[in-house]
Amino acid sequence: MIVLSLTWRRQLHLFTTAFYCIEYGIAQLGALQTWANSRRNKMEALAAYKRALALGGYRSLPELFENTGCRFDFSRNTLAPLVQMLQTELGKPGSA
Repeated sequence: MIVLSLTWRRQLHLFTTAFYCIEYGIAQLGALQTWANSRRNKMEALAAYKRALALGGYRSLPELFENTGCRFDFSRNTLAPLVQMLQTELGKPGSA
């Protein structure tokens, strides 16, 4: 028998400020891509991150993501490698 947890309904901000939750997803998309970039080349990832920060709040989110070396894209093409990276990382000893 499968028991479904309904505790998520206790998170009132899901109902009162849903867009706030969406912002978490957007932030995680950028953070995970930046992390992936840093695993390939730390110095370039840091330089790209600083370039995007220098733009401040004067550019659109897709432009900020692009300047960070990330994609503002929630498609399978963007998310699948990030999920794989997380699964690999979480499967390492001592990562739980």
